Amino acid sequence: MTSDRKQTQLRLSPDVLASGKEAAKARGLDFNKYVERLIVEDTTGARAAGMEAAQRLIDQHGGFLDNLERQFDQPAADAHPGAAA
Repeated sequence: MTSDRKQTQLRLSPDVLASGKEAAKARGLDFNKYVERLIVEDTTGARAAGMEAAQRLIDQHGGFLDNLERQFDQPAADAHPGAAA
């Protein structure tokens, strides 16, 4: 059985290669699949659609998320007035 995949060669700086391999591993992908996914997402508009969806989420719920973050950042004593320190 033959594969319809083609082999290519990339020249990357050691830092970029290491970062790419770490990112692939964090996503549970091998490096080749990670690079392929980046290219597909970039050339099909999938990445742009995802970024637009994320921006809509921030636009619609940003205030709520900011307030929630502030609540989590407060010291525990502020969250429970009258509690012993």
